[in-house]
Amino acid sequence: MAGLSEEEIRVRAYHLWTEAGEPAGQMDTFWYEAEKQLLAERRELGEVPPGMTDNLPV
Repeated sequence: MAGLSEEEIRVRAYHLWTEAGEPAGQMDTFWYEAEKQLLAERRELGEVPPGMTDNLPV
């Protein structure tokens, strides 16, 4: 399994940001949320190696 690509995270973060009304100065929050969501989705499918999600922000 390949890791998450920057493009995958960027696209998800953009969608989260637009859904939230495009708030200024919070892109890092949306980036981490996007990464967290994508990893959770992959984990449900059994595609994320154990330990890969250990350092994600909560």
